[in-house]
Amino acid sequence: MSGEGCDEMSRPSSSPAWVTAMEARSFGHTLLIGCLLALLAVSVVVAVGIGPVPIAPAVTWKILSSRVVAWLTGHEASAAWTGGQYSIVWLIRFPRVILGGLVGAGLALVGAVLQAVTRNALADPHLLGVTSGATLGAVVVILYVGESIGIATLPVAAFAGALLAMLVVMSVAMRHGRLNSDRLLLSGVAVSFFLMAMANLLLFLGDHRASSSVLFWMLGGLGLARWNLLAIPAIVLTGGFVMLTTSARSLNAVMAGDQTATTLGIAVTSLRIRVFVVASLMTGVMVAMSGSIGFVGLMIPHIARRFVGADHRRMLPATALLGAIFLIWVDVAARTLIAPEDLPVGVATAALGGLFFIWLMKRR
Repeated sequence: MSGEGCDEMSRPSSSPAWVTAMEARSFGHTLLIGCLLALLAVSVVVAVGIGPVPIAPAVTWKILSSRVVAWLTGHEASAAWTGGQYSIVWLIRFPRVILGGLVGAGLALVGAVLQAVTRNALADPHLLGVTSGATLGAVVVILYVGESIGIATLPVAAFAGALLAMLVVMSVAMRHGRLNSDRLLLSGVAVSFFLMAMANLLLFLGDHRASSSVLFWMLGGLGLARWNLLAIPAIVLTGGFVMLTTSARSLNAVMAGDQTATTLGIAVTSLRIRVFVVASLMTGVMVAMSGSIGFVGLMIPHIARRFVGADHRRMLPATALLGAIFLIWVDVAARTLIAPEDLPVGVATAALGGLFFIWLMKRR
């Protein structure tokens, strides 16, 4: 082959096709995230105005923007709304919508990373017993312990219960030193049933007046949302998201198998332990704030993969945003279907998640 031919072959192309494809995917992902952020902002404003007492989005926006301006400048805007509208929007519905977004994003993220490290498409904090462990820990505090360390008592107890449940499930699912995905799901269901039985027993043996209030909390709901309760789930969600996204490449490798991940220099065991601790913390805090809301972590990651693929660097942000939007609108339906009563959000997500679970089982 002549020198000119060699030079032609060795000269890099000015615009390789794979570079163009990567740029197109990156632009598409950025556009999708931007659309989801816009949809989330619109959902918050619209959802705050929906309820037994409807409030126009324009009034809702004025109240929210006035509070932001007052927080930044210290000056209150002139009121173009009634005192009742202000109380409904700012003191009742807005904290509830924010909590719904935080819980939806947190549970969806937990489901996505559990499906990755267990390599099981049906992994979910509800099905793996993590939610049940958090519920048991919270029930013990509510009925028997009380707020011994202040407002953090309930999240700490729920985290301890979630972590204990995860450790039990993992110990049962391990076989010959390796994690078996089929045994994982079965052990998760068994542990979940056992822990929920213990929680129900404590409810039966405890004060019946307190048990009736706990029962609604166990069904899942956002009606107890208050501004002073939002800091803990917001901090935990932010920290968990940062930690999990920094481990996105490792999660991609683990999805290909433990041997592949090990050859790439990833400490699979330490990665799993780190992910399980973060997942337990996030689940415990979210359950402590909203009660037992299941199947969000099962459905949303699969929907996100349809849009962005299996790369966790792209999937985790999309999963968090989709989870937040999903739970906000499920809560809107829950508080309007049988208004003025609230339908427990956990009932609605369980119905949707059960149908999704059946579809996923039939498909795979």
